[in-house]
Amino acid sequence: MIYRDGNTLVVEGGVTVHNVAGLTRQGIELLDSNLLYVDLQKVTEVDSTTISMLLEWQRAADRKDCRLKFVHFPASLESLMQLYDVTSILVPVSDH
Repeated sequence: MIYRDGNTLVVEGGVTVHNVAGLTRQGIELLDSNLLYVDLQKVTEVDSTTISMLLEWQRAADRKDCRLKFVHFPASLESLMQLYDVTSILVPVSDH
């Protein structure tokens, strides 16, 4: 599940191969030309497709002149990000 709360996209539940296509589309639809935070604190399950979703959101945000800042990566996602060497691309912030 994903929803927008002010300037934050909140992602809840699992983000896996089973639902990532729909979540990716929903997230892109919620982007605009502002700064948005992507809060991943309530994500309960991830796989490598989660990284693909976040990268696609970044590409879509760039096309819409939107800046994304990621907050509250779950430990399981941080491990995958290190494994796939994308920690320099998907950088968490702590100012939210």
